[in-house]
Amino acid sequence: MIRRFGLIGYPLGHSFSPDYFARKFKQDKISDCVYDTFEIQSINELNHVLQKHQDIQGLNVTIPYKEAVIPYLNELSEEAKLIGAVNTIQFIKEAKGLKKIGHNTDVQGFRDSLSDLIGSARPAALVLGSGGSSKAVCYVLREMGIAFHIVSRSGSEKTISYGSLTAKTIQKHSLIINTTPLGMHPKVDTKPLIPYKGLSSNHFLFDLVYNPEITAFMKEGNFAGAKTKNGFDMLMLQAEASWRIWNQ
Repeated sequence: MIRRFGLIGYPLGHSFSPDYFARKFKQDKISDCVYDTFEIQSINELNHVLQKHQDIQGLNVTIPYKEAVIPYLNELSEEAKLIGAVNTIQFIKEAKGLKKIGHNTDVQGFRDSLSDLIGSARPAALVLGSGGSSKAVCYVLREMGIAFHIVSRSGSEKTISYGSLTAKTIQKHSLIINTTPLGMHPKVDTKPLIPYKGLSSNHFLFDLVYNPEITAFMKEGNFAGAKTKNGFDMLMLQAEASWRIWNQ
């Protein structure tokens, strides 16, 4: 019997998750599993996917549905509740139907990957973006005792706007994290609009985007001599955490 897993989001052309799991299944000699992509233009299509593929045992969730998927779930893990975003769904068959439990493995992936970049340093941070991925990032920063500000397009009581950023703001925040899809394949020339002239060799730039390997955002950091990292390690770490949940 085939065990089916997969990824929901839109668009999905950029994602390495299918290749990652295909390699994993081959390397680990797992012959009864497949990993599919389900590119849905609305989260309302999730139920149709589940009805069509009743053998699905687990899903990953990517942009733009990490928050929108929550009303479709029966239960959330404690971490997912606190974060308010889900990137992994566990399915448990019960007598009364399919139980859908939301988890967030972005937390583990980001925590371990960020630690690899900054070591024991705890620099003040700017988090670019306020979506589902941003929520997981902020959760980890709080855990690690890192002070941060969230930057969003319009700004609000809890965030600051891109337009209000100055070179001095950048200088005061040595860790800058891009949680937006800007720079993602195929729009590889795009990047968050921040005053890059404020960057220096004292900065750390973390981009959750991993395709391309070096994003336009990271190039700005490299030019200034900053330490940079993309989201590929985070992807692998969160994927392994998802796999463990699906096989509990």
